Amino acid sequence: MTNDQPNSWEARADATAFYGFTDLPSVHERGAVVLTHGDGPYVVDVNGRRYLDANSGLWNMVAGFSHKGMAAAAKAQYDRFPGYHAFFGRMSDQTVMLSEKLVEMSPFERGKVFYTNSGSEANDTMVKMLWFLSDAEGKPKRRKFISRVNAYHGVTVASASLTGKPYNSVFGLPLPGFLHLTCPHYWREGKPGETEEQFTRRMAKELEDMIEREGADTIAGFFAEPVMGAGGVIPPSKGYFQAITPILRKHGIPLIADEVICGFGRTGGMWGCETYDFMPDAIISSKNLTAGYFPMGAVILGPDLADRLQAAVEEIEEFPHGFTASGHPVGSAIALKAIDLIVNGDDESGPLIENVRAMTPKFEAGLARLAEHKHIGEWRGKGLMGALEAVKDKDSKTPWDGSLSVSERIANTCTDHGLICRPLGQSIVLCPPFIINDAQMDEMFDKLEKALNSVFAELT
Repeated sequence: MTNDQPNSWEARADATAFYGFTDLPSVHERGAVVLTHGDGPYVVDVNGRRYLDANSGLWNMVAGFSHKGMAAAAKAQYDRFPGYHAFFGRMSDQTVMLSEKLVEMSPFERGKVFYTNSGSEANDTMVKMLWFLSDAEGKPKRRKFISRVNAYHGVTVASASLTGKPYNSVFGLPLPGFLHLTCPHYWREGKPGETEEQFTRRMAKELEDMIEREGADTIAGFFAEPVMGAGGVIPPSKGYFQAITPILRKHGIPLIADEVICGFGRTGGMWGCETYDFMPDAIISSKNLTAGYFPMGAVILGPDLADRLQAAVEEIEEFPHGFTASGHPVGSAIALKAIDLIVNGDDESGPLIENVRAMTPKFEAGLARLAEHKHIGEWRGKGLMGALEAVKDKDSKTPWDGSLSVSERIANTCTDHGLICRPLGQSIVLCPPFIINDAQMDEMFDKLEKALNSVFAELT
């Protein structure tokens, strides 16, 4: 794979790019993959090699990489009004229409929307909103936040503090006051002999104990992904949200649903909170919001938080927070098109959410079939997001030695076969575009199976 020519695209990338979230030994050995264009669910590199991208870019390219309707919506808005902000009470008509649509699409009866450029910024914004609200309501000690180990909420300073990943220690994070509960992964975290229902009750008690220990009057909010995406596609244990929501309500702690990955169809429901039947106080959205065709995030406030924040802002006349490209008119037009495509479809495709639902049984069957391998401990997922957990020993759930980089080796071998998937811990994650069809899904699982057999044969 490595191209050692000094003027190759791979060498040029290595000379000038400072890589993020990249396994550097793999890049040094194999070189970067430099892409030129896309074709449906496929991407093509500078050497003409095609790859089925089973990661949808980064969960977000749900309409694929060449949807003409999405590109046309962007071009039409660039021609009409190419850029603006949402400061000083001025914003584009597209931004107003998108706000109306997001409130309409949300599970809330009414609400308000604040725009950012990413999910990370949206989570940071929510943190600042809750800090602002706590102070405005005379509860300045409410500064702490609760999330979970293995959660991923972003990379900005506050969102990285919410993120329950050990790699953030290299930045001296999390900040003080960011607390993390046990990851609600029954297969990995359940005790011997403990039923899933008992595990869920233990998770709820852990939350109650933390609130009692820290003091409810010090906690500003609880953040949770309906399905933990970058933790390795970890659905909650049975009844998890039904167990924790009453506890949060009792103590007046807002529940924030981070729907950056789950929102707009990934789980098969419009929102992950609808899939798992719980009502949050606010929703964080990004990724599928624009089908990856524009960087945009949104904080969707439910009625209680919207009213309380509005009252607090009225007292000081403004909310001193925002971004230059918040509510960008082109991003708003693209988001309106993406939502319409997901819900209603167009001339190029039917409703994308219907295809998610139609393809889910085949997706789950493919994961279950590969999980029969003696070195796959479990498969898990919801809708069109799933993972296979690699193990050295299936019965004891013993993982491979970390130095073997098993999931990275599997992902690299998949790339050699023309398939892009994502290694996360010792899991291989699949989250294909919503446009995927039967033949492409067969191709995805066939190539992954070859990679699994190849790597496991080398290790045993």
